[in-house]
Amino acid sequence: MVGQKDSLSLGNKYAEDQVYFMISYNQLFNQPTTVKRSGFSYGLSAGFMKDQILNKQGSVSMALGFGYNFDLLNHGLTITEDNNDIIFNADNSGIINELLVHNLEFPFELRWRGSDAQTYKFWRVYVGVKASYNLSNNFKFSDQDNSFSYRNVSSYTSWQYGLTLSAGYDVFTAHMYYGLNPILKNTSLNSVNISSKIMRIGLIFYLL
Repeated sequence: MVGQKDSLSLGNKYAEDQVYFMISYNQLFNQPTTVKRSGFSYGLSAGFMKDQILNKQGSVSMALGFGYNFDLLNHGLTITEDNNDIIFNADNSGIINELLVHNLEFPFELRWRGSDAQTYKFWRVYVGVKASYNLSNNFKFSDQDNSFSYRNVSSYTSWQYGLTLSAGYDVFTAHMYYGLNPILKNTSLNSVNISSKIMRIGLIFYLL
């Protein structure tokens, strides 16, 4: 990935307006008990953060951003259609199934960094929230005999929200996202609500 020199001098203050790139390992939690653990899943994100200084030293700030997110989720569910109704079932048969998701994302962070306007290697801790708006979703299933694809399923939650934490030193910053609302709405499996949520754990890289 790219190196980082992300301090912009503003007199005695500075801001960290940044382009960010993130790669993550994704995991679904709060899955129905009849659904097997989801398989390998990943995510990619990129965007821009606008930094606003909150103290004289410039070590505390807040940042608001805009970006794009792609997730591939192996989710442990299958879909069937009955009279235009989408029905979810557990997939414990080894059938390959994937959910491909494209989102716009809107992160907000409160930031602390042990730096000044001339220091490019420092510790940082950023906490925040992130809202995501779904542009498209595609549930794909395949086995040896058949292949199915369901695009833009209305049960997929358009707006999703989560908590974020980023911490690291220099160019290496760990990042975690913890989803607060389910990825599906008004859905059930054997009369039990499907409350699956997303957790992302990965690395985020910043570039001025």
